[in-house]
Amino acid sequence: MSSASNIAINVEPKQIALLLGGWSPERDVSLVSGRECGKALRALGHQVTEIDVGRDLAQRLGEVQPDLCFNALHGVGGEDGEVQGVLELLEIPYTHSGVGASAIAMDKIRSKVLFANAGIPVTSDLLLTRESAALDTNNHPMDRPYVIKPVNQGSSVGITIVHDLSEKRPTCLNPDQWDFGEVVMIETYIPGRELTCGVMGKNIFEVLEITTKSAFYDYRAKYDLGGSAHQVPAEIPDDVKQAIREYSAVAHSVIGCRGVTRTDFRYDADGIGIIALEINTQPGMTPVSLIPEMAAATGVGFEQLVQWLVEDASCQR
Repeated sequence: MSSASNIAINVEPKQIALLLGGWSPERDVSLVSGRECGKALRALGHQVTEIDVGRDLAQRLGEVQPDLCFNALHGVGGEDGEVQGVLELLEIPYTHSGVGASAIAMDKIRSKVLFANAGIPVTSDLLLTRESAALDTNNHPMDRPYVIKPVNQGSSVGITIVHDLSEKRPTCLNPDQWDFGEVVMIETYIPGRELTCGVMGKNIFEVLEITTKSAFYDYRAKYDLGGSAHQVPAEIPDDVKQAIREYSAVAHSVIGCRGVTRTDFRYDADGIGIIALEINTQPGMTPVSLIPEMAAATGVGFEQLVQWLVEDASCQR
């Protein structure tokens, strides 16, 4: 494992298409990530054309003729291999992970199988149709507490925790409230501390701890100013820190990721220990996002991080 603070950056001005927005529930976050990355790219001397991604992406890119695409999209469409496939077809280099890794990482079930096979600890889960999960409000699919998750969303979109022993199944699975597909992931809830670790190529960042006033690191805790507090390096035992850094590197590798990723964990010191939750192939780049904070703690400033992603861009990822 290497330190990121000695990364050399060679700034050669390029014509960059900055992909942002899109149609996922994380659109608003992507717009902020894109805005911050655009500022950095222009400060570095690049020519930047912002593209709010729609179904006409191929046409827009044909008009712009960029040297590469900087992918600042989050969620469905931009983080799941779909846009990456378009860029591969057009033979335009792009940042972050490729088609296969993006699709697998976005699928929480498939990525957890690969984690477990690689020796990364995960918690138990069930894969149910929304209809079957919502049929009987008195009988629960597993012992409480448990977590209801969409299979392929990010930014904690759609997540509900069911804890109370007297609580019926939450109404979030009703068809008028659930807008995340017909397959639902039910996962054992893991108490404990919220930890995360970023990987940038072969470099592994310091572990960061997140504390929130809410039950977990939900959408508002992630993106509202003051929604969470961060400690980096996390004040945890050295062996736990080392294990989380190693698990993050293995997760990045076994999924086949490129560029920058962030793997999220729970750490229950008095119980189950370390549990990996998921890997993010398009981590946020907003003023309250975690990857820029972890990078800064390792000696990599925001512009340096953005430029490294530019230099790392390619096809066939």
